[in-house]
Amino acid sequence: MATANKNLSIYDKQTIPDAKDLRFGIVVSEWNHEITEGLYSGALAALLDCGALKENITRWNVPGSFELAYGCKKMITSRKLDAVIAIGSVIQGETKHFDFVCSATAQGIMELNTAGDIPVIFCVLTDNNLQQAQERSGGKHGNKGTEAAIAAINMATLGR
Repeated sequence: MATANKNLSIYDKQTIPDAKDLRFGIVVSEWNHEITEGLYSGALAALLDCGALKENITRWNVPGSFELAYGCKKMITSRKLDAVIAIGSVIQGETKHFDFVCSATAQGIMELNTAGDIPVIFCVLTDNNLQQAQERSGGKHGNKGTEAAIAAINMATLGR
């Protein structure tokens, strides 16, 4: 696992731009709710810690990770935002469904990034089992949501 020697929640606040004047969208998959809520909590805490104002953070829910790209696209077209974080969790099952959902979700978010002007941060866990997802959503490996929030701040200020 790529996160084996890294804590996803650690960042140097001194190197992160001030997020006070930035507007963020967070689209959260309801599937694997325990995991996605942990990721959301990590992202929200990091944004606030770096100066983002609560009133400048919009959250929308979608049914599953497959729907994240559409939710992000609608959020981008209906809100004035500096960055969007797509939060989801797909856990390996016994069928190929995992592969299709992971691939389509990654492709959809990548297409939003290449076609648009608002960065969309990929905060979708694609784990082999529930334990791995728990470890990366606030467990022993930290929180991927925190890492995604820092990426959102950095990408929102890229080129400024």
